[in-house]
Amino acid sequence: MQLSALETKSSEHQVAETSPFASVDAVIQRALEEKRLVGAVVMVAYRGETRYQRAHGWADRETQQVMSLTTLFRLSSVSKPIVTAAAMVLVQQGRLHLEQSLNTLLADFHPRLPNGEVATITVRQLMSHTAGFGYRFLESDEQGPYARAGVSDGMDDATHSLSENLQRIADVPLLFTPGSAWCYSLSVDVLGAVIEQVCGQRLDQAVKALIVDPLQMHDSGFYTLWPERLATAYVNDRPEPHILQENEYVAPFPDTAGIRFSPKRILNPEAFPSAGAGMVGSAPDLLRFFESLRSGKHGLLSKALIEEMGRDQTAGAILPDAPGFGFGLGFSVLRDPEEAGSPESVGTWRWGGVYGHSWFVDAQRELTVVALTNTMMEGMSGAFVNELRDAVYASLSGVTQP
Repeated sequence: MQLSALETKSSEHQVAETSPFASVDAVIQRALEEKRLVGAVVMVAYRGETRYQRAHGWADRETQQVMSLTTLFRLSSVSKPIVTAAAMVLVQQGRLHLEQSLNTLLADFHPRLPNGEVATITVRQLMSHTAGFGYRFLESDEQGPYARAGVSDGMDDATHSLSENLQRIADVPLLFTPGSAWCYSLSVDVLGAVIEQVCGQRLDQAVKALIVDPLQMHDSGFYTLWPERLATAYVNDRPEPHILQENEYVAPFPDTAGIRFSPKRILNPEAFPSAGAGMVGSAPDLLRFFESLRSGKHGLLSKALIEEMGRDQTAGAILPDAPGFGFGLGFSVLRDPEEAGSPESVGTWRWGGVYGHSWFVDAQRELTVVALTNTMMEGMSGAFVNELRDAVYASLSGVTQP
């Protein structure tokens, strides 16, 4: 007798209860039952081997399309570490330098300080969000400087080019002198323009050559030709998450203008490639990427450059709503597990994505976890993120040696 999709998933769950990761299944199942999540794909690599990989819930609730390991997701800010790593490959090749000034790379890009003086910004400062830029969605309302300048955060249906977006960014004074503070920002989108300039090709083509092809991340790019594999995006709501509408505004943080989302953007190959928010991919691709950084395999980057990515670049700056964390090159870095209230090791890399994603790499424990969901904000910053983290660590004692 053939089982229905829900019966099959229930059967899978019963089998999973005998595994070391039964507590992980329980956390995900509870989030689904409480309608905090619609669907999720979670993968765990430990000591170089994939120890857990499971798809839960719906990729599309309305059509009852079951989530699968091959489901594609809009990656939003999970794009940032991938593009940063692409730039680091150029550093490895000697084609780019961390202390190189943008003045030598982008001839028409001249951001200014509040006093009107042209600023000097380095590649390192772009990667670490210490360049002085901001984000449109973090402004308090639609009358903020980025909003008035027509800046795109990379997730809307903007029709202008990347070069035009950079010009609009440059028209807004920097928030601070580069290197003097930290602010989450569009700096990785600027880094994307740097990569284009160095490689002499569009960012999507450059990232494909530098990261996607070498790591065989065949599901990853800046648009997809497989809409049928793409998870429907949902927004947390009562009594259950609602489908994210085209051009809907959602504010990830209180007292901010929020992001105008275009779920259709990822199907448009003509949309400018947003280095900070514009990629699409699958959980297996992401696990392969982060594991390659953690282990140093595939020879993309030297040990020294990987260690530099994982070094706190903020000189002790306090990250908003992230006690115990600093920021490296492309992702946050855990400075103080006790302050953060986390079982993770010192130096753990972590970040997320507003479409509903979280990931972390604990190099000391040889642990990589990728959790892609189709539900904002729970999958990025809700209780689920820490519940999953704690369940993974609790499960490790029951995992046999490879």
